[in-house]
Amino acid sequence: EGREDLQVNRLETPIRIKPDIQKTDVDFSEILNAIQEIAKDVNIFFDELEGVNSPSKDDDSLLHHGNLTSTSDDASRLEVVGEEVPDKNKINGLYFRDGKCRIDYILVYRKSNPQTEKREVFERNIRAEGLQMEKESSLTNSDIIFVKLHAPWEVLGKYAELMNVRMPFRRKIYYLHRRYKFMNRIEKQISRFRGWLPRKPMKLDKETLPDLEENDCYTAPFSQQRIHHFIIHNKDTFFNNATRSRIVHHILQRVKYEEGKNKIGLNRLLSNGSYEAAFPLHEGSYRSKNSIKTHGAENHRHLLYECWASWGVWYKYQPLDLVRRYFGEKIGLYFAWLGWYTGMLFPAAFIGLFVFLYGVTTLNHCQVSKEVCQATDIIMCPICDKYCPFMRLSDSCIYAKVTHLFDNGATVFFAVFMAVWATVFLEFWKRRRAVIAYDWDLIDWEEEEEEIRPQFEAKYSKKERMNPISGKPEPYQAFADKCSRLIVSASGIFFMICVVIAAVFGIVIYRVVTVSTFAAFKWALIRNNSQVATTGTAVCINFCIIMLLNVLYEKVALFLTNLEQPRTESEWENSFTLKMFLFQFVNLNSSTFYIAFFLGRFTGHPGAYLRLINRWRLEECHPSGCLIDLCMQMGIIMVLKQTWNNFMELGYPLIQNWWTRRKLRQEYGTQRKISFPQWEKDYNLQPMNAYGLFDEYLEMILQFGFTTIFVAAFPLAPLLALLNNIIEIRLDAYKFVTQWRRPLASRAKDIGIWYGILEGIGILSVITNAFVIAVTSDFIPRLVYAYKYGPCAGQGEAGQKCMVGYVNASLSVFLVSDFENRSEPTSNGSEFSGSPLKYCRYRDYRDPPHSPVPYGYTLQFWHVLAARLAFIIVFEHLVFCIKHLISYLIPDLPKDLRDRMRREKYLIQEMMYEAELERLQKERKERKKNGKSYHNEWP
Repeated sequence: EGREDLQVNRLETPIRIKPDIQKTDVDFSEILNAIQEIAKDVNIFFDELEGVNSPSKDDDSLLHHGNLTSTSDDASRLEVVGEEVPDKNKINGLYFRDGKCRIDYILVYRKSNPQTEKREVFERNIRAEGLQMEKESSLTNSDIIFVKLHAPWEVLGKYAELMNVRMPFRRKIYYLHRRYKFMNRIEKQISRFRGWLPRKPMKLDKETLPDLEENDCYTAPFSQQRIHHFIIHNKDTFFNNATRSRIVHHILQRVKYEEGKNKIGLNRLLSNGSYEAAFPLHEGSYRSKNSIKTHGAENHRHLLYECWASWGVWYKYQPLDLVRRYFGEKIGLYFAWLGWYTGMLFPAAFIGLFVFLYGVTTLNHCQVSKEVCQATDIIMCPICDKYCPFMRLSDSCIYAKVTHLFDNGATVFFAVFMAVWATVFLEFWKRRRAVIAYDWDLIDWEEEEEEIRPQFEAKYSKKERMNPISGKPEPYQAFADKCSRLIVSASGIFFMICVVIAAVFGIVIYRVVTVSTFAAFKWALIRNNSQVATTGTAVCINFCIIMLLNVLYEKVALFLTNLEQPRTESEWENSFTLKMFLFQFVNLNSSTFYIAFFLGRFTGHPGAYLRLINRWRLEECHPSGCLIDLCMQMGIIMVLKQTWNNFMELGYPLIQNWWTRRKLRQEYGTQRKISFPQWEKDYNLQPMNAYGLFDEYLEMILQFGFTTIFVAAFPLAPLLALLNNIIEIRLDAYKFVTQWRRPLASRAKDIGIWYGILEGIGILSVITNAFVIAVTSDFIPRLVYAYKYGPCAGQGEAGQKCMVGYVNASLSVFLVSDFENRSEPTSNGSEFSGSPLKYCRYRDYRDPPHSPVPYGYTLQFWHVLAARLAFIIVFEHLVFCIKHLISYLIPDLPKDLRDRMRREKYLIQEMMYEAELERLQKERKERKKNGKSYHNEWP
């Protein structure tokens, strides 16, 4: 225990304050608190109280470059008396001018801003709440003023109790279950065997980095009356920096800046421009000249950079406790979920790679691809009007082999596996989240009653009703008004989905037009591969349209969400999240759905093609099938989307910060840049996204959809997602630690509405994979041929020998003279046999031209259709039953965690009782020593 305390103090030595300082301001704090209560009752703004300690106006004439203008109260001045000011604390920019009061929060405003009066009242009320304040002008721009805030111990204790902040009060006592001797012997043998194996490389080295060890203590809501129960080695480090900033932010959100019921809170001042920015400080630089292994961490930010954000530790587990301690539970839960998702991708990526390699190894034994490559005498009909020539089936040999890599016997197994994997991932994440919630004291945490959004108050301030929770009157939105706004919003969503469909329709027209253009191209490479060139260019154009529409969707979603007038910020966030996900999901996957389920399905047949606007002939699949188009679509979109997202997440902030540093170097030189205080360095960093973690979650959820929805057509999707996520974790970590201002540490119990979206994607993936296998791939037609029409018909076998003749059976015959005038090719096919062609072949199950019903559907077509529908029904019901069974069998709370929670509850009650008993006994002994009379109380 002593060793751990030394390690924690080593991190906190630059910011420690001597405990005896607090003794000097007890009387003044009591007087100030009494004045505060009186002032609050009469609803005044403490003008008389602050008239002595601070100017009546923002006297910015006292501010100079690099000079501090103190406006802190007398309590802070008393702390400086008789104490030597630590020089190191002055230099590092994390403290007030006295070097003792740590900066807990920074407010930034401009002197030229006209909202001076609101800011004055707000700052006077801040000091009235007990916070200490100093101001300093910027070194680079005298118009920018930094307001530094510090919360003394009394304020922290008061609001920690109001906010139910849980703090450690006793070290955990672990107990072991009684085990049999036989089990103990087995465990000894296993541990001895493990000693021969190399150490786990993915775990962080706690011996080299001892600062990673956390105090493992029981916690309880902080109470000033029971302060003797808590483990307090130093009052200045008892509340960590993230908790201190959260308490200060809580105070700022409840301070008035103007007369009126709703004129309250920092958020309103930020929205009306009174303050330009508000943020907690980073804990110094993230780099150090000394090695962390020999000299230890300079601060928590440096520690996070070395063991989390550095590329050298990409293969190690994340230090989630450190992330939570520095950034708060909400961001910690995001990285916990991202790490869990990445870890669960390992088995999916391995199985997907196995399916792909199975296709590679069985390529030479595939009867279908052999027949395609050997079919030099089968001439296929042109795939477009006029300019597309007749072609031998053997010309598509390469495409047939590539199709087999993704469409083979293991595809169905992999689709079932991924559907089950999605369920297992979500169920085990619930268990993992429960463990994290227990370790981070989130089990009993409930969100506070949220404040009403200022826009909602302004809109509906005339109508009020009593809040059933707080019992206070609040603005009320009529049901008819709410319904009308929701109907308009739903209409807007429907309109934007129609815009997406229109964009897909434009891509379809592009494909049917350019396939003829590429077929008549000068270059033989493009002319001979016109369909692949058409697909590739269409996918790239589609990606550009996706990125452009995403910008439009964000503005439309923002407008529609504000039109709905949500009551609270969480309601606004959930509504905006749902719209943005719906827009981007449809935008990203609409063209993929078209290729998977519509391309080549409704084209008609030679001589009677279906056309768009009676002009353009619909695009047909390649002679080897449409699966190769779907694979190309998914591969290109997935790679380009992930590359673009990674650039925008890290590259854009890097370029902005580099440009800011470049301007500073040009104006002030490199030496002046080094002397910038921490608040100025942080101000020059990029602020966190306005929507918080929305962009990070959205990117991963869309990737989860790509990984599961069409995975039957692209088994390598989990592998690509895994490789991206390994990079994504370190990119996000680097961004949070080095490129962004420190976000406010906020609490959360789970990932919110995103969990419900994940469950919806899991259900949709079962349906889409069933249709991909049944409709897009050739799995069902091959199965029907093997059991009904092939050489093994009626024998119950379906091996490769049973597929002999499948290619010929899947192609229909067309009489060339039956071509329409506008479809008739310019070439007559004489280059194949020396005479004009009479017949060509096409993919379909239709009767020959000389049958009683020319080009009618054959019996085999109806057998295949019935088998496809039967497969979809059986596959969906089977997979859904497996999913529900797994959900039922896996409990949300692990048994050992449930036992630990019960035991902890019991031990906490015992410890509280023992601590109270010990206090009473001490008081009794003191009274005996002092000779005071007392009643015969228990004990």
